[in-house]
Amino acid sequence: MARPGIPIVLFFGAITVLCALIACFVDATWLRYVTVFFVVFTVFTIYFFRDPERTVPEGDDLFVSPADGRVLQIMEVPEGIRVDVFMSVFNVHVNRIPCSGRIERITYYPGRFFSAFRDKASDENERLVIEIARGEKRVIVKQIAGLIARRIVCHLREGDVVHTGERFGMIKFGSRVDLTLPADTQIMVRVGDRVKAGQTVMGVLRENQDKSKK
Repeated sequence: MARPGIPIVLFFGAITVLCALIACFVDATWLRYVTVFFVVFTVFTIYFFRDPERTVPEGDDLFVSPADGRVLQIMEVPEGIRVDVFMSVFNVHVNRIPCSGRIERITYYPGRFFSAFRDKASDENERLVIEIARGEKRVIVKQIAGLIARRIVCHLREGDVVHTGERFGMIKFGSRVDLTLPADTQIMVRVGDRVKAGQTVMGVLRENQDKSKK
Protein backbone atom coordinates (compact mmCIF):
# COMPACT_ATOMS: atom_id res chain seq x y z
CA MET A 1 0.00 0.00 0.00
CA ALA A 2 1.19 3.53 -0.79
CA ARG A 3 2.26 5.32 2.39
CA PRO A 4 0.05 8.42 1.83
CA GLY A 5 -2.99 6.14 1.92
CA ILE A 6 -2.28 4.50 5.29
CA PRO A 7 -3.78 7.32 7.45
CA ILE A 8 -6.88 7.47 5.26
CA VAL A 9 -7.43 3.70 5.38
CA LEU A 10 -6.95 3.66 9.16
CA PHE A 11 -9.38 6.56 9.59
CA PHE A 12 -12.21 5.01 7.59
CA GLY A 13 -11.42 1.58 9.00
CA ALA A 14 -11.86 2.96 12.52
CA ILE A 15 -15.20 4.53 11.57
CA THR A 16 -16.32 1.22 10.06
CA VAL A 17 -15.45 -0.70 13.23
CA LEU A 18 -17.18 1.91 15.39
CA CYS A 19 -20.36 1.76 13.32
CA ALA A 20 -20.32 -2.05 13.42
CA LEU A 21 -19.97 -2.05 17.21
CA ILE A 22 -22.81 0.42 17.66
CA ALA A 23 -24.97 -1.60 15.26
CA CYS A 24 -24.54 -4.60 17.56
CA PHE A 25 -26.38 -2.76 20.34
CA VAL A 26 -28.68 -0.43 18.42
CA ASP A 27 -31.38 -1.98 16.25
CA ALA A 28 -31.60 0.65 13.52
CA THR A 29 -31.83 -0.07 9.80
CA TRP A 30 -30.19 3.22 8.82
CA LEU A 31 -27.17 2.36 10.97
CA ARG A 32 -26.70 -0.95 9.16
CA TYR A 33 -26.76 0.89 5.83
CA VAL A 34 -24.19 3.36 7.12
CA THR A 35 -21.98 0.49 8.28
CA VAL A 36 -22.19 -1.24 4.89
CA PHE A 37 -21.33 2.05 3.19
CA PHE A 38 -18.17 2.51 5.26
CA VAL A 39 -17.18 -1.13 4.73
CA VAL A 40 -17.42 -0.67 0.95
CA PHE A 41 -15.63 2.69 1.07
CA THR A 42 -12.82 1.30 3.22
CA VAL A 43 -12.30 -1.62 0.84
CA PHE A 44 -12.26 0.76 -2.12
CA THR A 45 -9.72 3.00 -0.36
CA ILE A 46 -7.42 0.01 0.21
CA TYR A 47 -7.80 -0.86 -3.48
CA PHE A 48 -7.15 2.72 -4.57
CA PHE A 49 -3.92 3.07 -2.59
CA ARG A 50 -2.46 -0.24 -3.77
CA ASP A 51 1.20 -0.08 -4.76
CA PRO A 52 2.24 -3.16 -6.80
CA GLU A 53 5.85 -3.90 -7.65
CA ARG A 54 6.86 -3.25 -11.24
CA THR A 55 9.55 -4.70 -13.52
CA VAL A 56 11.46 -1.68 -14.81
CA PRO A 57 12.91 -2.13 -18.32
CA GLU A 58 16.66 -1.65 -18.63
CA GLY A 59 18.31 0.82 -20.99
CA ASP A 60 19.80 4.31 -20.67
CA ASP A 61 17.95 5.40 -23.81
CA LEU A 62 14.47 4.52 -22.50
CA PHE A 63 11.81 6.71 -20.92
CA VAL A 64 9.10 4.92 -18.94
CA SER A 65 5.64 6.11 -18.02
CA PRO A 66 5.40 8.17 -14.82
CA ALA A 67 1.79 7.09 -14.25
CA ASP A 68 -0.77 4.35 -14.81
CA GLY A 69 -3.62 5.27 -17.10
CA ARG A 70 -4.56 6.02 -20.69
CA VAL A 71 -2.61 8.15 -23.15
CA LEU A 72 -4.81 11.20 -23.62
CA GLN A 73 -2.82 13.03 -26.28
CA ILE A 74 0.64 13.35 -27.83
CA MET A 75 1.79 16.74 -29.06
CA GLU A 76 4.85 18.80 -29.91
CA VAL A 77 5.61 21.62 -27.48
CA PRO A 78 8.52 24.10 -27.33
CA GLU A 79 10.31 21.86 -24.79
CA GLY A 80 10.01 18.70 -26.90
CA ILE A 81 7.24 16.09 -27.21
CA ARG A 82 4.53 15.91 -24.56
CA VAL A 83 2.64 12.72 -23.74
CA ASP A 84 -0.39 13.17 -21.47
CA VAL A 85 -1.60 10.30 -19.28
CA PHE A 86 -5.06 10.39 -17.71
CA MET A 87 -5.57 8.45 -14.49
CA SER A 88 -9.04 7.29 -13.50
CA VAL A 89 -9.96 6.38 -9.92
CA PHE A 90 -9.44 2.72 -10.85
CA ASN A 91 -5.77 3.11 -11.81
CA VAL A 92 -2.76 2.70 -9.53
CA HIS A 93 -1.93 6.26 -8.50
CA VAL A 94 1.69 5.92 -7.42
CA ASN A 95 3.89 8.00 -9.73
CA ARG A 96 7.36 6.88 -10.83
CA ILE A 97 10.49 8.48 -12.24
CA PRO A 98 10.61 8.22 -16.08
CA CYS A 99 14.43 8.22 -16.38
CA SER A 100 17.58 8.45 -14.31
CA GLY A 101 19.00 11.91 -13.70
CA ARG A 102 19.07 14.79 -11.24
CA ILE A 103 16.13 16.87 -10.07
CA GLU A 104 17.00 20.31 -11.38
CA ARG A 105 13.85 22.22 -10.47
CA ILE A 106 10.49 21.67 -8.75
CA THR A 107 7.85 24.34 -9.22
CA TYR A 108 4.39 24.46 -7.70
CA TYR A 109 1.61 26.39 -9.45
CA PRO A 110 -1.70 27.09 -7.71
CA GLY A 111 -4.60 27.00 -10.12
CA ARG A 112 -8.09 25.84 -11.02
CA PHE A 113 -9.62 22.36 -10.91
CA PHE A 114 -10.94 21.77 -14.42
CA SER A 115 -11.56 18.22 -15.58
CA ALA A 116 -8.22 16.61 -16.41
CA PHE A 117 -9.59 15.68 -19.86
CA ARG A 118 -9.56 19.33 -20.94
CA ASP A 119 -6.54 20.74 -22.76
CA LYS A 120 -6.35 23.84 -20.57
CA ALA A 121 -5.96 21.68 -17.45
CA SER A 122 -2.25 21.32 -18.25
CA ASP A 123 -1.64 25.07 -17.90
CA GLU A 124 -4.47 26.31 -15.69
CA ASN A 125 -5.04 23.60 -13.06
CA GLU A 126 -3.11 23.29 -9.82
CA ARG A 127 0.10 21.44 -10.72
CA LEU A 128 3.62 20.51 -9.73
CA VAL A 129 6.29 20.62 -12.43
CA ILE A 130 9.41 18.48 -11.97
CA GLU A 131 12.40 19.03 -14.25
CA ILE A 132 14.90 16.17 -14.51
CA ALA A 133 18.35 16.93 -15.90
CA ARG A 134 19.86 14.11 -17.90
CA GLY A 135 23.17 15.43 -19.19
CA GLU A 136 22.29 18.19 -21.63
CA LYS A 137 18.72 16.98 -22.01
CA ARG A 138 15.71 17.81 -19.87
CA VAL A 139 12.67 15.68 -19.06
CA ILE A 140 9.61 17.31 -17.49
CA VAL A 141 7.00 15.55 -15.38
CA LYS A 142 3.88 17.53 -14.54
CA GLN A 143 1.49 16.29 -11.83
CA ILE A 144 -1.88 17.91 -12.44
CA ALA A 145 -4.81 18.09 -10.04
CA GLY A 146 -8.23 17.44 -11.57
CA LEU A 147 -11.90 18.04 -10.92
CA ILE A 148 -11.99 15.61 -7.96
CA ALA A 149 -8.29 14.98 -7.28
CA ARG A 150 -7.00 17.95 -5.28
CA ARG A 151 -4.07 16.51 -3.42
CA ILE A 152 -0.69 16.26 -5.10
CA VAL A 153 2.01 14.33 -3.22
CA CYS A 154 5.70 14.58 -4.18
CA HIS A 155 8.64 13.39 -2.08
CA LEU A 156 11.37 14.85 -4.28
CA ARG A 157 13.71 17.75 -3.57
CA GLU A 158 15.82 19.80 -5.90
CA GLY A 159 19.25 18.23 -6.28
CA ASP A 160 18.07 14.66 -5.67
CA VAL A 161 19.64 11.96 -7.82
CA VAL A 162 16.89 9.67 -9.12
CA HIS A 163 16.70 6.42 -11.03
CA THR A 164 14.25 5.06 -13.59
CA GLY A 165 11.15 3.51 -12.04
CA GLU A 166 11.58 4.90 -8.52
CA ARG A 167 8.44 6.00 -6.71
CA PHE A 168 8.25 9.74 -6.12
CA GLY A 169 4.66 10.59 -5.23
CA MET A 170 1.03 10.34 -6.29
CA ILE A 171 -2.13 12.29 -7.03
CA LYS A 172 -5.01 11.23 -4.83
CA PHE A 173 -8.27 10.11 -6.44
CA GLY A 174 -7.58 10.40 -10.14
CA SER A 175 -6.09 13.06 -12.38
CA ARG A 176 -3.38 13.47 -15.00
CA VAL A 177 0.39 13.41 -15.49
CA ASP A 178 2.07 15.06 -18.48
CA LEU A 179 5.49 13.81 -19.58
CA THR A 180 7.61 16.02 -21.83
CA LEU A 181 10.49 14.23 -23.56
CA PRO A 182 13.38 15.60 -25.67
CA ALA A 183 12.51 16.44 -29.27
CA ASP A 184 14.79 13.66 -30.56
CA THR A 185 12.73 10.94 -28.86
CA GLN A 186 10.99 8.18 -30.78
CA ILE A 187 7.55 7.91 -29.14
CA MET A 188 6.56 4.28 -28.56
CA VAL A 189 2.91 4.73 -27.54
CA ARG A 190 -0.23 5.98 -29.23
CA VAL A 191 -3.28 7.93 -28.11
CA GLY A 192 -5.63 5.56 -26.31
CA ASP A 193 -2.91 3.13 -25.16
CA ARG A 194 -3.02 1.87 -21.58
CA VAL A 195 0.29 2.43 -19.80
CA LYS A 196 1.81 1.43 -16.46
CA ALA A 197 4.09 3.57 -14.31
CA GLY A 198 7.71 2.44 -14.28
CA GLN A 199 7.03 -0.33 -16.78
CA THR A 200 5.64 0.92 -20.11
CA VAL A 201 8.28 2.40 -22.43
CA MET A 202 7.00 5.79 -23.60
CA GLY A 203 9.93 6.71 -25.83
CA VAL A 204 13.47 5.92 -26.95
CA LEU A 205 16.18 8.42 -27.80
CA ARG A 206 16.69 8.36 -31.59
CA GLU A 207 20.40 9.11 -31.37
CA ASN A 208 20.97 5.99 -29.29
CA GLN A 209 18.87 3.95 -31.70
CA ASP A 210 20.99 5.17 -34.62
CA LYS A 211 24.21 4.26 -32.81
CA SER A 212 22.97 0.74 -32.08
CA LYS A 213 22.21 0.17 -35.77
CA LYS A 214 25.75 1.05 -36.87
